[in-house]
Amino acid sequence: MSAQHAASSENDTKNDVNMEKKMRDFELPGRSLAMSRNGMAATSHPASTLAAIDVLRSGGNAMDAAIAACAVQCVVEPGSTGIGGDCFALYAPRGAAASIVAFDGAGWTPQAMTIGALRSRGVTSLERQSPHVVTVPGAVDAWCRLAADHGTMPLADLLAPAATLAEEGYAVTPRVAADWAQTEALLATHRGSFDTMLIDGKSPRAGSVHRQPALAATLREIGARGKDAFYRGDIASSMVECLRELGGLHTLDDFAQFSGEYVKPISTEFRGYRVHECPASGQGVIALLILNILRGFDADRDPLSADRLHREIEATRLAYSVRDAVLCDPRSGDVPVEAMLSEAFARSLRNQIDLTTRIDALPGYVPARHDDTVYICVVDKDRNCVSFINSIFNAFGSTIMDPRTGVMFHNRGQSFTLDEGHPNCIGARRRPMHTIIPGIVSRDDKVQMTFGVMGGHYQAMGHAHFLSKVLDYGLDMQAAISLPRVFPRPGADEVEAEHTLAPTVRATLASRGFEFVAPKSAIGGAQAISIDWDRGVLLGASDHRKDGCALGY
Repeated sequence: MSAQHAASSENDTKNDVNMEKKMRDFELPGRSLAMSRNGMAATSHPASTLAAIDVLRSGGNAMDAAIAACAVQCVVEPGSTGIGGDCFALYAPRGAAASIVAFDGAGWTPQAMTIGALRSRGVTSLERQSPHVVTVPGAVDAWCRLAADHGTMPLADLLAPAATLAEEGYAVTPRVAADWAQTEALLATHRGSFDTMLIDGKSPRAGSVHRQPALAATLREIGARGKDAFYRGDIASSMVECLRELGGLHTLDDFAQFSGEYVKPISTEFRGYRVHECPASGQGVIALLILNILRGFDADRDPLSADRLHREIEATRLAYSVRDAVLCDPRSGDVPVEAMLSEAFARSLRNQIDLTTRIDALPGYVPARHDDTVYICVVDKDRNCVSFINSIFNAFGSTIMDPRTGVMFHNRGQSFTLDEGHPNCIGARRRPMHTIIPGIVSRDDKVQMTFGVMGGHYQAMGHAHFLSKVLDYGLDMQAAISLPRVFPRPGADEVEAEHTLAPTVRATLASRGFEFVAPKSAIGGAQAISIDWDRGVLLGASDHRKDGCALGY
């Protein structure tokens, strides 16, 4: 569907996230919205979506389904996520916006982690494969807490499908294989990763069968004993030993004392809807800031016009410069959320955008590049709504795997800075600035959509870009997801642009000072589910850039 034909030209079709605005052209490549009545799940891997639907059909609720789906993805999409990573979630019981709860499952650094300790070891930068960028993984704690507080099924039952796939083997899908191949050389540098994640020294090709027996055993142990199985005892001891052998500062206490936390969601108004995000240390506030900047502009008729993309690119650059200056663990520094979300602040940034030229270089440190995450959304028959995201940061994280437990450690600590005057400076028991952000949209105290965007740093722009296309231009969710993407990477002068962006638009923006480069792969991914409350129908969308799908029953 072309952007021009996908956009609605009628006022009465604006601001409606539930309905298709125009019938898509079935002669063109693309996907239809998935539709169902009882339950819906959307993920970036078909086995994960199927696991969620199986849970819903067996009587589990949306939280049960999301956890089961995520566990499966930790097996079948190991470059994007794992139990050695972190997790954030938004949950709206029975679709009530006033009842939305947020969970921050970001791990912390070891107690011994100080600038002095790093300097004494000769550390002058935070490198991807260093044990010093491995924070205590927060995902398992998040799953256990969320399952106990909001689920209905035993954790062992939720993790069983993932354990079976890890033990018996699963077929590697095409996008997973492509991402795997890009990390082959790094996986070969660590014995645990080499032995488990490569086959005869090579990354698995699409259609290969891959197994992770050690991870299967760890998943079953977590299912049987819960959080303590991972953060205390033999599994924790093995992980700590693995990291310390590489020079890490981790201790058993760092694992045993870790706990994620429930936090108060933050939100802003956009086109008559309220957009909800998790607070810092995640970058949800930056997605809201971009929306606040964009709401001061009227939408033209073309969602991919040069003027519109100019405004989106500049709004993103401005908002990310704020992110890189102030976003941090709120326990160790002040994050001025109220000021950041004020209309006065949005106006001050908006007024800097000039459609004749690109803004000069903006301040801000350069965060580590990464592109890998999985996002899951589920709505059940009772309209419990889950927006769920899990990540190990880079593809295969640090590429450090504990061979005895099958845990691949993330490298989330690369988002810290070593600048002692910076609020996001690395330190003892600190959580880094986080890129992974689940989202929910509500109206009149009812959830209208649960949505999320993958792609590392892109996610904040991705949230704003996606919602603007739906709410400003009247695109249905699938059409909005399918549009070409651009992204001005933080700390870089270039703008990544997918090759599907119209050459005329690219040329116009280039004449204004924007330099375009090709991304190393398709930019991000997305899933979304909306609720048609009047007709009792669920609508789901899933990104063609990944292997997954939206399914309902």
